[in-house]
Amino acid sequence: MVPDFATEALDENQMEQRKSRRVVFERGYDAHMMAIDGTWRRSCKIEDVSDTGAKLGVEGSLDGLSLQEFFLLLSSTGLAFRRCQLAWVNGDNLGVFFLRPGEKKGQNSTIIGPF
Repeated sequence: MVPDFATEALDENQMEQRKSRRVVFERGYDAHMMAIDGTWRRSCKIEDVSDTGAKLGVEGSLDGLSLQEFFLLLSSTGLAFRRCQLAWVNGDNLGVFFLRPGEKKGQNSTIIGPF
C-alpha cells in the first residue's frame, strides 16, 4: 500500500534492510518525470536506484501534480523509461517503486530487466 504523500524519511536501519542492492549517484543522474497522460513534465535527479525503485531529487514545487503514478524518463528522447508509483515524499525528495508492464497500483512492484 502506498501512503498518500507520506513525509517520513527512511532512517539508516530501514535503508539497510531493503531487499534490493542500491546504486548511489554522488552527483545525481539527470532525468525527467512525466505524467502518465503527458500533461506535465519535471526535471529531476536520480540520487539512488535499485531493481525495484529509486530516490529522486526534484527542484521546485510539486503542488498540483498527480504523482501517484508517472513515468521516469531516463533518456533525452524518452525511449528509456520506467513507470513509477509514489512511495514517499520528504521535502525535495521522492521515493518511487518501479512498476512492471501491465501491473496496477497496489500490486508488488518490481522492475524487469537491468537498469
